[in-house]
Order: sequence, then structure tokens, then C-alpha cells
Amino acid sequence: MSWLQKLLPPKIQRTGPGARKTVPEGLWTKCAACDAVLYSTDLEKNLNVCPKCGHHERLGARPRLDALLDADGRFEIGSEVLPVDPLKFKDSRKYVERLAEAQEETAEGDALVVMQGSVKSLGIVCAAFEFDFMGGSMGSVVGERFVRGVRVAIEQKMPFVCVTASGGARMQEGALSLVQMAKTTAALTDLAERGLPFVTVLSDFAGPRVIEQTVRQKLPEGFQRAEFLLEKGAIDMIVDRRQLRDKLHAVLSLLQGHPAETAA
Repeated sequence: MSWLQKLLPPKIQRTGPGARKTVPEGLWTKCAACDAVLYSTDLEKNLNVCPKCGHHERLGARPRLDALLDADGRFEIGSEVLPVDPLKFKDSRKYVERLAEAQEETAEGDALVVMQGSVKSLGIVCAAFEFDFMGGSMGSVVGERFVRGVRVAIEQKMPFVCVTASGGARMQEGALSLVQMAKTTAALTDLAERGLPFVTVLSDFAGPRVIEQTVRQKLPEGFQRAEFLLEKGAIDMIVDRRQLRDKLHAVLSLLQGHPAETAA
């Protein structure tokens, strides 16, 4: 075997003299920011952060939880709660059809995954939105899973962390989706009254184009970008995804009065 064949990934090596080279679909990914062509497996190992320019690609709910939580001792909360269609809603398609498609494409029951686990042995309950499930919109199931997660955090006296990636209320559930905001706010009030920390990690949220179309006004330069929100005091810090686990552990340790440990 030549030195070139040894360097090529096994799936695209030539099978013999004169054989055509075939590249399986999905083997390579182009960075949306710098156009660098990246080996998909390497990009996944880097938490979907481009190693060339640092651009953060979208990351699903379960990969986020895998990146944040310790591998052992975690379990899912509220996975048995699944969506229904009490309004028999239909726009261009039936709501039940949209749900079935989203469930098939994401392998999730709904747009929020909640787990109890730990970050470097510090116990937490962590919720993460799956944006690919109907834009991470909040319906009855999302609200119920969120509240169940907060209740477990209260029972176990743990911090509650939520990684948001939401397109807002789920219109197909009408007023039922709107009451979830009050429901989740009430749960977080109970958490705060017990002195337990709540940390929100912003990921995908409504961009400037959507807001401009809603308010019909030109927005300031950089509006809704993380740097803009930090400057205006809407967020506390910007953290590289690859350092988020360590930063989260340090912040929660400080909030709970525990000394933060530094990994060797």
C-alpha cells in the first residue's frame, strides 16, 4: 500500500488500479463561515465547531447533553410525555402529520429533552431544546417536560440548566402553547424561592430577519448577535462550546458555594 493510500480515509480509498474514487454522502462538511472542507467525523468530535475559524454550527439536543453531562449516572425525565392534537389543527398540513415527520427526522418525541445527571460530579438537571423538531417551538409537552425537570431539581436540591433553541410558541396548539410560558415561569419562581440556581445557555433564537418582519423596523447593526447582547447586558458571558462544560461547572460551584475544581 502506498503512502497516499494510507492517508486516505478507508471509505474513499481506491479498490484497485484504475478504480474510480467514490466519496460517500455526508463524509465531508463545508463550514458555513469560512468554506473550509472538513471531515464530518472530526467536526463532530469538535462539537460541531470549525477548527479553522471557530464558527459554531448547530448542535442537537442529545449531543449537547452528551457534551455537558458526565457519562454515568444520568437518566431522562418526562420522555413518556408525548404530544397530541386536541384542537385537530390543520393549516397547509395536519398537525399530526407535522408531528410524525418531526419525530421521524429527529428520533425525538418532542422538542425538549430533560435529563438528571452531573457536570464533573456536580449534580444538576439539564434541559436542551431540539431546534430541528418544529423549530424548537414550545407546546404542551415542552412545558410539561420543563416543569417536571424543575420539580426534580427542587426535590434533589440541584441547579437547573436549560439550553435554549426555540422558535417560540407552537401555533398549532393555539392558547395551549401560550399558557406554557406562565406554567414554566411559575416553576422557575418555586426554584428561585428555594435558592437553587437556574442557568440559561442561549444557542439558537429568533434572528434579526424574523424580528424585522414582525416589528417592520430596521434593526441596529449586529442585533441579536451574542456580542450585541453582551454589550447591552442581556447576557452575562460568551463561552466557546468546547469550554462550556468547564465554565458551567465553575459557575454552578460558585453559585452553590462549592469550590470549583480544575481538571488536570
